[in-house]
Amino acid sequence: MPFLRRALALLLTLGLLTGCGAAEPAAEDGAPDTTDAPAAAEPAPSAEPLPKITATLAVCGDAMSHMPQTRDAYNSETGAYDYMPMIRAVAPWVGQADYAVVNLETTFAGGDDYSGFPTFNTPDALGTALRDVGFDLLSTANNHCMDRGYDGLSRTLDVLDELGVAHTGTYRSEEERSHGDGVVLADVGGIRVAFLAYTYGTNGIPVSREHPNTVNLFTTDSMSDGVTLDTERLAADLETARALEPDLVAVIMHWGVEYQRSPNDYQKAAADFLFEHGADLVLGSHPHVLQPMETRTLTNPDGTTRTGFVCWSLGNFISSQNDEYTDTTVVLNLELTKDPNTGVTEVTDVNYVPLYMLDREQEVKGERFTLLDAYASLDAYEAGGQDYITDATAEKLRKCIHDCREVLGESWDVRNGTAQAGEIEVPAA
Repeated sequence: MPFLRRALALLLTLGLLTGCGAAEPAAEDGAPDTTDAPAAAEPAPSAEPLPKITATLAVCGDAMSHMPQTRDAYNSETGAYDYMPMIRAVAPWVGQADYAVVNLETTFAGGDDYSGFPTFNTPDALGTALRDVGFDLLSTANNHCMDRGYDGLSRTLDVLDELGVAHTGTYRSEEERSHGDGVVLADVGGIRVAFLAYTYGTNGIPVSREHPNTVNLFTTDSMSDGVTLDTERLAADLETARALEPDLVAVIMHWGVEYQRSPNDYQKAAADFLFEHGADLVLGSHPHVLQPMETRTLTNPDGTTRTGFVCWSLGNFISSQNDEYTDTTVVLNLELTKDPNTGVTEVTDVNYVPLYMLDREQEVKGERFTLLDAYASLDAYEAGGQDYITDATAEKLRKCIHDCREVLGESWDVRNGTAQAGEIEVPAA
């Protein structure tokens, strides 16, 4: 019995050592045995970079209606006003932009007592025409916004709301302005741009005491010299704009000295302050003539850099002024590019289209005043396709192009790039 117990014990021991399956082969040549090691993980595929977003922002100067223009816009056959013949030529440029902005330097105060300088009141039809050629946002902060008092200011905004056109710079109440501190956050072709607009003053007409804070003033002495920068308001508004997390902040400034073709030290100091506090684009109006533009490299608080752009003045968009340089303007096209992978958005290209405000100085089928695309009109004239452009007008168009290049720079002239106007349909005149 002791022998049998020892034999059974030996057999049980051998069974436990070998188990129920075949023995694993030994590793050869001293290589480590990795039989039970987990398989190596496959490398994760790298994410494809997101495509960049590119959009176009078109900007124009002061849209005015002096009485000669207002009379020219009147159609005696229909008994209505129509500004479309006056501005139709810009539709191919403004209409093809992802977003377009202009300064409305008049009021829509209503009634039939229309007036020009010094206290503007213009037919609502101007707003209709600006919308129909493609403008999306009207800046209403300028020295003429109070020309017909609070009621005129308020009705102007009512008209724009009825037309479905965005506006910034003036407000019907302090409560209305308080929503976002007057910031308009716009979708510009997939790029978020925050717009603000300000004026240095209101030609000595006080803002309504019953409705305070309804005009964006960037000075603390708007009723006198209008030269002391309201740094507290501007800094707070720019902080509010940045808190909305836009891709860019654009500030429209009604500033400078009328008919002066270069910015003064005050404009430069104001622009420096705006850029320092978060502005990316500074777009000027008021001088009624073109002033230069420039790009800048701006340093952020964290040491990174960004691109800034300033145009000191775009001159008149439309007016009846015909002193030298006052009848010359541009459509300014800004190419904006956003890199979704880095979050960086900047101005990647700039061009301008020279425009000339033709005053035939007589009634010509209700089109005494016509804003002309200088290049397109010269091309048609040289091809024999525009009878109303005389040799004298052709010379004025050539001077317009020369003056634009002299002030804004030849390199940004649209004919030095590849930009072409699109085919845009506008309502018939």
